[in-house]
Amino acid sequence: MSTAVIVAAVVGGGILLFLRRLFPRQKAAQLLWYPADTMRGKTVIVTGANCGIGKALAGELLKLHARVIMACRDQRSAEEAAEDIKKQAGPEQGEVVIKHLDLASLASVRKFCEEIQEEESRIDVLINNAGVYQCPYTKTEDGFEMQLGVNHLGHFLLTRLLLDLLKTSAPSRIVVVSSKLYKSGHINFDDLNSESQYDKAFCYSQSKLANLLFTLELARELEGTGVTVNALTPGIVRTRLGRHVQIPLLAKPLFYLASQVFFKSPLEGAQTPLYLACSPEVEGVSGKCFADCKEEELMAKATDEQAAKKLWDLSSRMVGLPN
Repeated sequence: MSTAVIVAAVVGGGILLFLRRLFPRQKAAQLLWYPADTMRGKTVIVTGANCGIGKALAGELLKLHARVIMACRDQRSAEEAAEDIKKQAGPEQGEVVIKHLDLASLASVRKFCEEIQEEESRIDVLINNAGVYQCPYTKTEDGFEMQLGVNHLGHFLLTRLLLDLLKTSAPSRIVVVSSKLYKSGHINFDDLNSESQYDKAFCYSQSKLANLLFTLELARELEGTGVTVNALTPGIVRTRLGRHVQIPLLAKPLFYLASQVFFKSPLEGAQTPLYLACSPEVEGVSGKCFADCKEEELMAKATDEQAAKKLWDLSSRMVGLPN
């Protein structure tokens, strides 16, 4: 064996060992199976369904004969994604509807909800999936810090405006995609909009913690209505979510290798939201958080009822709703 081969093997092994320590191997997600007509006659809204977890989830729901409303900001990307998932779903499938929704615009959210209420007789599942991650400091159309505005406030208003239709469609479900990175954040009530300073990593974590507190308070609000709401953390998934993260040029090949070896695929990442949308095992379950299709124990800051109510009231004022 040549010296070059030995050196390459040693260096390559060292790199893989480093990557394994940096990105611990996640347990491969077991792909769920449900009867083909599980979601027949049911209408499901998926935000951010044009790529990543949202697209994979929409494809799985289509295979189960759901009427899938792809709520997306980019019309062209949504159309391309819709054609792709329809091809993959096979001849027996549900229906795809593409609707424009820009969660960075409260006007867009309101218009979307008005159209849904006019055009749809029922909503069986609302899946709040769309999000932005560690973007440069920008503000939404309404002046909110972008990650808070899209990840939390946009979905907060969307859900609140669709509650009446969800209630008349009961039993119905709301699914909220959060992240384990909530652990690195807290709700900065003194500067929720990050006017004083901006830390993109903190703001993402804050928005994901807000998702969990919203789920907690919403579950309390919905008691006895037949509508359930649960959150989930999908793990590290190969998606476009990290497009704003700057990776040194020389490190990109290693990062790509790590993502292929250690990250979940979008289809694997879609399994827990699919479970919460479809499974009879979670019928009647509300106010919980799941990971890998199992209930997840949250940190105390994500189950703080006082903080959840305070955030609900503040968010209501920010989006122009009564408490």
